[in-house]
Amino acid sequence: MNYIIAGIGLITIFLLAWLASSDKKHIRYRPILIMILIQIVLGLLLLRTSIGLILISGIANSFSTLLKYAYEGINFVFGGIANPGATPFFLQVLLPIVFISALIGILQYTRILPLFIQYVGLVLSKVNGMGKLESYNAIASAIVGQSEVFITVKKQLGAIPENRLYTLCASAMSTVSMSIVGSFMTMVKPEYVVAALVLNLFGGFIIASIITPYEVEPEDDLLDQERGEKQAFFEMLGEYILDGFKVAVVVAAMLLGFIALIAMVNGLFSAVFGISFQALLGYVFAPLAFLMGVPWHEAVQAGSIMATKIVANEFVAILEFTKIQSQLSERTIAIVSVFLISFANFGSIGTIVGAVKGLNERQGNVVARFGLRLLYGATLVSILSGIIISVVV
Repeated sequence: MNYIIAGIGLITIFLLAWLASSDKKHIRYRPILIMILIQIVLGLLLLRTSIGLILISGIANSFSTLLKYAYEGINFVFGGIANPGATPFFLQVLLPIVFISALIGILQYTRILPLFIQYVGLVLSKVNGMGKLESYNAIASAIVGQSEVFITVKKQLGAIPENRLYTLCASAMSTVSMSIVGSFMTMVKPEYVVAALVLNLFGGFIIASIITPYEVEPEDDLLDQERGEKQAFFEMLGEYILDGFKVAVVVAAMLLGFIALIAMVNGLFSAVFGISFQALLGYVFAPLAFLMGVPWHEAVQAGSIMATKIVANEFVAILEFTKIQSQLSERTIAIVSVFLISFANFGSIGTIVGAVKGLNERQGNVVARFGLRLLYGATLVSILSGIIISVVV
């Protein structure tokens, strides 16, 4: 029965993507089918084999070690401030981003990261049937972040046509950056975080291939990174550390605002209609949750968390999710966890538009015009990843 529901879910997702397609006649189905098979194989490998479990355990342990190093700096600066026995979210979850950001800066400075991203992107382009630029961008988005990735392709940004620009932006919204992966792993099981990162990578290509199908000519697929004047090592390190702290503070501010607003809206809806706003959204998203493989008796709760992620952001949704996980089956936890690990929310439209606009005014306006279609596609990517997980768990 689970496989039948998953099959219906896949057909529904592809139909929804097809309806939004800008060129239905030129959709190339062969690369899409190959990538779906790759998703299923990778999902089985990561979650159902001893090799996958060893790999995920290694990744989780690596991030756990990095977080321990991060806590050394946090304890030195903030030791004694927190109440005994308390685990402040800002100190425990957000501030480690500063250390991870510094580490990414070092890997970027030593050219290890750009080389890794570029060659993996080259291999991916052979699979997805898209350009090397799109493949590079998808890997880079998952490492440097949805805003910073556009800086790495700023030389090409002005010449990219709208359909390719959509794919670049969709990749940025469908992934999460490595700087906050460690934070997610403190709230969601590491195996689901890793699985989501891998599945969303291919899912972004699949959905973009349907919504904006195109072929890239070799002469139009140049991938020359803008290098500019090389910074001094400690200048770079200070910049990345400050960037990491800015991200932590911005996320904290967003959480303060969104959680307070959601609490207020829930209170108003409960007072007027006798049901909270999140519960109401749960009923709206319940059918989608069911098509993803969530048992019907848990679909409303899962739908509420899914809606919170899209309306607010992934951090707010994960915090709400941690409160109800004990009431849900492991199957539902796996599906919803994978759905949550992406930047597909309304706030990301503004983030991506602002990042592109800051580098190229004209292209920023283009992104603003397809902003809602961008969120639509990225949400389909998250649903697709959830369906794939429902097949393999």
